[in-house]
Amino acid sequence: MIAHLAELTSPETAEAVARSRLAVLPLGSIEQHGPHLPNGTDTMAAELIAADVAERLDALYVPFGPYGVTPIHAGHPGTVTLRRETFEALLTDICTELIGMGVRTFVLLNWHEGNIASMNAVATDLQDRLDATFFAVQACYTAQRVYREHGGELTHGGGIETLAMLACNPALVKVDRAGEPSRPAGAEAMDRMRRSSEVYGFITDVSELADAGWYGDPSWATPERAAEFTRTVSDAVLASLDEVMRARDTRRHEFASGEARAGASAEPRPETP
Repeated sequence: MIAHLAELTSPETAEAVARSRLAVLPLGSIEQHGPHLPNGTDTMAAELIAADVAERLDALYVPFGPYGVTPIHAGHPGTVTLRRETFEALLTDICTELIGMGVRTFVLLNWHEGNIASMNAVATDLQDRLDATFFAVQACYTAQRVYREHGGELTHGGGIETLAMLACNPALVKVDRAGEPSRPAGAEAMDRMRRSSEVYGFITDVSELADAGWYGDPSWATPERAAEFTRTVSDAVLASLDEVMRARDTRRHEFASGEARAGASAEPRPETP
């Protein structure tokens, strides 16, 4: 059973924190996703996966709130963006309070690219200043990796995001309103450009990708794939988390051992009588 912060009593919260010292926070956004998907697609996708991950880690599930940093969708009905400083202040305050309760490890599970710079800034700042370790999960990229070989595409409002919403609540998905698959010339290249880890550019208005504000093939998503979506993506997230956490623990142990050796060698030798 998930340990949901908002649903626990105060003593139950203390017990949940004491068990693992671990908290999982979902991060998303409220923004337009075309005529066929809800504005809360990113937030609902993040919450769905984060809840499963938290339960399987026996971690505290901590709701962050529905809003994110999404100025590129500003002006489209349904979009509500936070300023970076607002998002960062809220995330800082929530994590600081949780550290005060005894949480020592955080998993920030995100399904919105506009949040990445801000979540990273908060994570590195708090890890540097306070007694806590942070891990970032870009769950949308995990889904992209998992479904790529099956024809899934991570486009705004496209197949993978439609699949996530079918897994969350099929009643919110209106694929019939999307029409034919939308593939504006250059859109895929622009997505590759902004997501590159080596050399990349920036998009400041979603219309640079597509005039309609979305593109892709929502019809790729099926109820059969949706039935396995949460577990499929969560499995991949947990496998990657385990690898990263092990690497962190190994290096922390080596660092601590090195400091101990350095301290021992610096101790003065007793005087010879």
